[in-house]
Amino acid sequence: MLKKLQEIAYQAGKAIMEIYDSDDFNVELKGDGSPLTRADKAAHLVIAEGLEKHFPEIPVLSEEGKNTPYETRKSWHTFFLVDPLDGTKEFIKRNGEFTVNIALIEEGNPIAGVVYAPARNLFYGAKIDASGHWQLETSNQKLATRNLKPHRVVASRSHNNELIEAFIEEKRKEFGAVEMVPMGSSLKICLVAEGKADVYPRLGPTMEWDTAAAHAIALAAGCTVLEY
Repeated sequence: MLKKLQEIAYQAGKAIMEIYDSDDFNVELKGDGSPLTRADKAAHLVIAEGLEKHFPEIPVLSEEGKNTPYETRKSWHTFFLVDPLDGTKEFIKRNGEFTVNIALIEEGNPIAGVVYAPARNLFYGAKIDASGHWQLETSNQKLATRNLKPHRVVASRSHNNELIEAFIEEKRKEFGAVEMVPMGSSLKICLVAEGKADVYPRLGPTMEWDTAAAHAIALAAGCTVLEY
């Protein structure tokens, strides 16, 4: 499964990059004020078609897909949770910090996930094997080992707030020196999974499709995901 999901994410990333390298993003605003581009839509179509082809029996919940009523979704024990283009604001800024996120959810928990950053040619994949153990794949050959000096906090470029500032102040009291690592999209969680940062606080409204795939990567890397 992981190889198929990787290929679907790669094809979605290819569609994104064709638009990224063009002069027409066709930016719209959703009802909540967040941006939507034709790259979001193109990636969704690629992913939806790929998942339907290879896994027709598994329903899909995508940020850019149809609004499936909760009364229908609540009976789904297994489904794909997709963010076709996570980090649309970073895409518009052309800083490369955006990803394709595809997660497989079972009984409310991620059991597989892929995160692909097409502008950086970075891939992360994770799944639970038949024996119940996590397997982790990454295009980075070696994961880093953190020594906690200074304590590195990875933070969003677009969603920081007073709660985040208070969290960082707590870490300064605990560890002394704190280094901030700004990053967009689900790459923030992947940096922690890689050992390039120690913690990522997300202390604001969060949609599951923003975090599900990287949640799987973090668990496979031995990280802890906590409610704060």
